[in-house]
Amino acid sequence: MKSALFVDFDNVYSGLRRLDQETADQFARNPTIWMNWLIKSLEMPEPVAPGAKRRVLVRRCYLNPQAYQRFRPSFNLAGFEIIDCPALTSEGKTSTDINMVLDIVDLLQHETRYDEFIVFSADADFTPVLRKLRRWDRRTTVLAIGFPSAAYRASADLLIDQDDFVRNALSFDETAAPPPVQPQPAGPSAAECGPLALQLIQQAVREAATPVSLAKIASLLLSRIEGLDASSWAGFGSFRALIEALDLRPLVVSWESGGTIHDPRRHAFPASQSHGNGNGKAGKLVDTVIEAIRSEVTKAGQPVPCGRLATVLIGLDGSLAADWAGKGTFRKFVESLDTKPIEFNWSGSGGVAYDPTRSTANSAPPSQTAADWADKNLYKIARQIHELTDVPLLTPDKYRNLIAMISRDVAETPFHLMETGKRVRDRCKESGLPVSRADVNHVLRGLSMRGHTFDEGPNDAATLAKKLANNVRSLCLREQFVLDEQADRAILEWIGCE
Repeated sequence: MKSALFVDFDNVYSGLRRLDQETADQFARNPTIWMNWLIKSLEMPEPVAPGAKRRVLVRRCYLNPQAYQRFRPSFNLAGFEIIDCPALTSEGKTSTDINMVLDIVDLLQHETRYDEFIVFSADADFTPVLRKLRRWDRRTTVLAIGFPSAAYRASADLLIDQDDFVRNALSFDETAAPPPVQPQPAGPSAAECGPLALQLIQQAVREAATPVSLAKIASLLLSRIEGLDASSWAGFGSFRALIEALDLRPLVVSWESGGTIHDPRRHAFPASQSHGNGNGKAGKLVDTVIEAIRSEVTKAGQPVPCGRLATVLIGLDGSLAADWAGKGTFRKFVESLDTKPIEFNWSGSGGVAYDPTRSTANSAPPSQTAADWADKNLYKIARQIHELTDVPLLTPDKYRNLIAMISRDVAETPFHLMETGKRVRDRCKESGLPVSRADVNHVLRGLSMRGHTFDEGPNDAATLAKKLANNVRSLCLREQFVLDEQADRAILEWIGCE
């Protein structure tokens, strides 16, 4: 897939800086790292031809040299063409948006047909150009830091999850982040899992006379590391991400033909094998997996945790553990399957699979039904706001508990977006009111985007709740949601300000 990348540096950097200065600097000083993630790991917008790979033929960074000149060398080294966009007004307004639009339209009519246009910006002004690209049958991929508008999100074929981007594309220096000081959660953390995995892999390769399949390695780690599950891989997101995060030298990893790991000093490199019947085998695997998912949910009679489901699927075919059939993560893999009537809900910790045609409301996703809401009128307003703005549809009790856990955590440990998110998620789970990490991060981003600085405070629950409610109001107004007295009172009651 021939791609063209357009980076609104000022927009992305300033958005990341509101969340975490260290993360923003990682983005600005190491573009080569996240470019490798974009090319090798980021999924491609559908439809994608079998075996297609992303080739970023155009890399352009639009940057204000008066403010960010110090980052120019990093982007030069990453192969970017840098377009200077100095401030043109006393308010600091630059010409980035018009320059990007003109360049996108120019490439749209270029003799080289670019299949995918990648835009790094949360500026909703790019909505019309995204729609134009869709009319011309081009794929669009967007990274928007913060809270992009509903129209902007809907105009993109693929919206890069900003938490995934921070966690995976910018995670190369995560070892420098302060380690969690919470009581141990049910599963191992990334910091705990890494050394254990490294030791087990080295031992397995040392004892093997031939290269070891990655499927066997995955099964070994799942069986020997207590609490490790195949849906989250201790926070790494995928088995491949875990392997690539380890310093395995001098061992060599190959992801071809199902994947192997070998010691070049002792093992011969495995020859490539023919895949003449690969499509037939892949088709049978998909059918087997779909049938297994349906069978597990039917047999359970209630929502099945995705961690357990992932382990079952790997038991059917160990090669899935390597890279989930090329999808990278368990979630992306199952979402690519037609598992109807089985559906997935990712709002809870780890996610669950359930059958809405056979289950009562108690078996459906808690955040998507009114069952847990005492005030049904409040639920209706909250659900409407959620559908317009993507604000997490948590019950008032969960919001109050979540805000209390954030307040308690930052009082004990310095704030760090990713680490704080992990600890708060674990605190909520232990309290009996679990909240997904994605929802925790959404709340933390909302507070940061409203200008709250956790290092300076105040961080009491009442202050955080008021600022979070203000963020919800702001998002509603942006989406032209009428905030009358009833809606405003509902927001305060929902978030826990009353």
